[in-house]
Amino acid sequence: MSRTNPHNSSQDRELSRRGLLKAAGGVTAALAVGASAVAVNGGTANAAPATFVHPGALHAYGELNRAKVRVAAGNDPWLSGWNRLTANGHSASSWNPNPQTTIIRGGTGENYGILYNDIHAAYQNALRWKIAGTTANGDAAVRILNAWSARLTTLTGNADRFLASGIYGYQFANAAELMRDYSGFDLARFKTMMLNVFYPLNNQFLNGHNDACITNYWANWDLCNMNSILAIAILCDDGAKYDQAVNYFKNGAGNGSIKHAVPFIYDNVDGYALGQWQESGRDQGHTMMGMGQMGAFCEMAWSQGDDLYGYDANRFMKGAQYVAKYNLGQSVPFTTYTWGTGQNCAQQSHTAISSASRGQARPVWDILYYHYAKRRGLSVPYIQAMAESVRPEGGGGDYGSTSGGFDQLGFGTVMYAK
Repeated sequence: MSRTNPHNSSQDRELSRRGLLKAAGGVTAALAVGASAVAVNGGTANAAPATFVHPGALHAYGELNRAKVRVAAGNDPWLSGWNRLTANGHSASSWNPNPQTTIIRGGTGENYGILYNDIHAAYQNALRWKIAGTTANGDAAVRILNAWSARLTTLTGNADRFLASGIYGYQFANAAELMRDYSGFDLARFKTMMLNVFYPLNNQFLNGHNDACITNYWANWDLCNMNSILAIAILCDDGAKYDQAVNYFKNGAGNGSIKHAVPFIYDNVDGYALGQWQESGRDQGHTMMGMGQMGAFCEMAWSQGDDLYGYDANRFMKGAQYVAKYNLGQSVPFTTYTWGTGQNCAQQSHTAISSASRGQARPVWDILYYHYAKRRGLSVPYIQAMAESVRPEGGGGDYGSTSGGFDQLGFGTVMYAK
């Protein structure tokens, strides 16, 4: 059992916002106190919220209102993050969607780039509507969301179809969550699309892992499908799906659950506890993708009153500190990581950390920095330095045209700065 990091010992207890929200009257209280209010108790509730908070996925009332006020006042770093958003072509209100009946990721006939470009356009226009109140951007976001829910019926391809169901599922649901009360948005039809097209693949992957060994797929495969289930649960006020996602984070057999994603803890490395990330021996691009995926999961749960950021003595924070430290050019310990592959669980091992794509810029750090350092007041120097190196964060379209540049929604600076 690992010892508590001396830098974190006074605040290592899990926090939960749910007790405060319930005591103060549920949704009304949530809107009043915003997303930064917390209450300390003995742990995180196991059940889904009796009443879901809306908007309540990646962005709850507190974050949205703060961004709106700070951008209007011209304050940095919010303004710099806002300028990054408005400079992105995906955020233009003139964006015209190109909805498809079938989306293919992996194998012959791939066309999934059409989907992720439209999703990021919907999300970015939704942010502009929420922050600046520009009707043209709100109209654009709804135009994109409605176009796809009217047409998309199938996600297919090789095993990569599960990446599509996960990544694009949680991103799509987040864009819809921001626009759920907007006039003209067919929320009911959009929910039907998420429940009939995305969720079945999310559920199939977490339960069957494409008929492979449970450890065959990297952490990100689980994480993106966990994210999609959690985001769909929030969008659809579905307590059973919410519990499914959170319970998998805590106890799942695959590599996306917290103890599999961070399999080794180092108690004191230069004064800080670090956690080796599951994909660290693979490459750093996918490792940092994991920071974005697990960060999104924890933030969505936080919006609903659950602190998974702090679960298991801040295990995710220790993993993020490890990843950040290595990608800053510093050394970290590494324990040989062995896993089963294929259908027969043939063993493979990583014996050293991988330097491939070391230091790559991804917009995944501000969400972590502003939670751990500002909400929690913890010392996270490596996360802080990585966040500063990327800030102000952009989003889809700012980090290349290939799918990796669209793995995270981004814009953490304008949305999470405190």
